[in-house]
Amino acid sequence: MHEMALCEGIVEIVEAEARKGAFSKVKTVWLEIGALSHVAPEALRFCFEAVTAHTIARGAALEIIEQKGSAWCLGCSRSVEISRRYDACSECGSHQLQVTGGEDMRVKELEVE
Repeated sequence: MHEMALCEGIVEIVEAEARKGAFSKVKTVWLEIGALSHVAPEALRFCFEAVTAHTIARGAALEIIEQKGSAWCLGCSRSVEISRRYDACSECGSHQLQVTGGEDMRVKELEVE
């Protein structure tokens, strides 16, 4: 379950921001997670609670903003939405797609005290 390691990384980001911003408590963490990122949101929620238990993010809400996947079709030269890496182009049916979005996970925002 790589979500545990991802949550540890989130805590590192939160603690680094706390040092910069001089805050002592995190109320909410907003994450953007791409549809093609291979991150299971429910597993991430479970791990987040465990990993943050003894940190400044203890008890913080985790808000997940899911980002759709997108790709450039080499067949019809259009940008299309995809939900899985090997989807066909919704415009022309080609499988020659170059992923252009939806692979990332990032901390978008923190609500702090």
